Amino acid sequence: MAAWYKARRALRIAVRWPPSMSRLRRARLCYRGAMTRIVLVDDHAIVREGFKRLIETEPGLDVIAECGDAEEALETILANAADLVVLDLSLPNGGGLPLLEHLLSLRPGLRVVVLSMHDTEPYISEALRRGAWGYVSKCAAADELIAALRAVLAGERYLSSDIARSQSTRGGDALARLTAREHEVFLLLARGLTPKQAAAELGIGQKTVYIHRASLMGKLGAGSELDLYRLARERGLVVA
Repeated sequence: MAAWYKARRALRIAVRWPPSMSRLRRARLCYRGAMTRIVLVDDHAIVREGFKRLIETEPGLDVIAECGDAEEALETILANAADLVVLDLSLPNGGGLPLLEHLLSLRPGLRVVVLSMHDTEPYISEALRRGAWGYVSKCAAADELIAALRAVLAGERYLSSDIARSQSTRGGDALARLTAREHEVFLLLARGLTPKQAAAELGIGQKTVYIHRASLMGKLGAGSELDLYRLARERGLVVA
């Protein structure tokens, strides 16, 4: 008898499932170890319910909790060992940006995707600077959220296409808004150096490079190092 079947059979014997629990939900609980544990944080219950239904149509993704304010979210995320958080910025009892920074100071490996109605540059760059892996506008298509979750779980940064488009039209101006250090980091990453190599080149810490990278990517509307390379090439800053 296959090991997975034995484990499933043992679990079915040991646990008395509530009669109202669907077979799909039971299957998810049986294979909890393979599921990505997600917490939704938004102050509108109807919004949370809609995004929960959307996310749980995807294999491997399980919304384990929903929270309506910053205090509840902090307690819930830490208590349930979440893998990924979908976070709104407009929250009572603390706000989304302070919560983001506090969470990552306690759980540095936590992945956070911001899902917000605020789709202008100051919010985006600040969220990325504080450690968000992705930023999706609530005006974006529904599949953008799923794309963001998949990208972030694969270790990639993600900006929804509407945000990336609006910021790319201001690319020239955005370069002028970079600090001197951000510009140095931008050029090194665009030339193909890793954050570790860029840190060694500049004589600064790798974590500092990550902070500058998040900030400059937000200002430039870049979702990846490839976007940085393309922008640098368009401006004649690197050789193709």
